[in-house]
Amino acid sequence: MTAAYDSPVVLDRRDGPYGEVVLRRQGALLQIIANGCFLMDTSDGRSERLLVDAAYGALDGRPAPEVLIGGLGVGFSLAHAAADARWGRITVVEREPAVIGWHRGGPLGELSAAALADPRTEIVEADLVNYVNETSDTFDALCLDIDNGPDWTVTEDNDGLYASAGLAACARVLRPGGVLAVWSAKPSPEFEGSLRNAGFQQVRTEEVPVARGVPDAVHLGVRPG
Repeated sequence: MTAAYDSPVVLDRRDGPYGEVVLRRQGALLQIIANGCFLMDTSDGRSERLLVDAAYGALDGRPAPEVLIGGLGVGFSLAHAAADARWGRITVVEREPAVIGWHRGGPLGELSAAALADPRTEIVEADLVNYVNETSDTFDALCLDIDNGPDWTVTEDNDGLYASAGLAACARVLRPGGVLAVWSAKPSPEFEGSLRNAGFQQVRTEEVPVARGVPDAVHLGVRPG
């Protein structure tokens, strides 16, 4: 376990298209920091794996469903999806080239190397908000983890993803009966309402208890069809 007195060690610091991103090691943990804001580390991963499993469970049993994962992060969601032979194509959209590099040739490859080598996996360097508005691709599931939640975005530009226009864009790239799953650092009843107002059905929230504080959450909605 990482001791409380371990001091973080900066492994890499880069100026990206959206500000500074830092990869740190604290004891056994790897951490990603964006513009001074802690994003994630390699300590757990239960809720990131739930993001993928809950999306699959909400589907209708269609064979080899194709999934879009929004945000590569430390790689928990990608690695979990690639370890499940039931998924078809796995597309990951990540806007930070530094994060992609830390996976392809850096310390985060410890978690994602097998998934990156999987022929089903494709990494797309793009801003997710732009991607869902511009792509002609469609998917059976969207698993989004690009913020600390709908109520706590990493950058202001992400706010629109959780509003009516952004949810309409997500619905557009979902096939009929497809599932939208959104990770959050806390449950958001307001976002559940936004999903219903955007026309999503079977809206619900699954929670993952944490040692201290409010639970992590995965918000789910199904596109009609």
